[in-house]
Amino acid sequence: MAQTDMIFAGFGGQGIQAAGKLIAYAGILEGRHVSFLPSYGPEMRGGTSNCHVIVSDEPIGSPILNSATVVMAMNRPSLDKFESYLEPGGILLIDSSLINRDPVRTDIRVFTIPATQIASEMGNLAFANVIMLGKLIKETGVVTAGNFEGGLKKVLPERKHYLIPEEMKALRIGMDY
Repeated sequence: MAQTDMIFAGFGGQGIQAAGKLIAYAGILEGRHVSFLPSYGPEMRGGTSNCHVIVSDEPIGSPILNSATVVMAMNRPSLDKFESYLEPGGILLIDSSLINRDPVRTDIRVFTIPATQIASEMGNLAFANVIMLGKLIKETGVVTAGNFEGGLKKVLPERKHYLIPEEMKALRIGMDY
């Protein structure tokens, strides 16, 4: 597998940082080298939020990404900002519930998922990021679903562990979409 360079981006409150941490912890559970670099505006909820996550078979030189093999855009400003970061042949994941434009690039693989709408139908908008991660895991194989579940146990506070079965259901919905 070598190395997967990922940028997760959206509004604060969409679980962007949690998404990055989940993939990072799952990568650690797989015995891989991992880097997680968060970035968010001072507004937090409602402001912009993104993180760079690298999962690699080799030691990681720098946590800062100038290009990515995967971009997960949860809102229009994120798509506008990070689409150009994708390497040719890279994967762009778009939450089509919140993004009303097609990508400009034609040299990438694009997956549009109405994640926020599906999460709303599931009764918990917080599942939108996990639905998107399901598609990311399916298309890249960056981590296994089993290690993702292990990551949930690390990232979610213990008082929210009762949500893990529903989170895994959301992951499978994304994988199958």
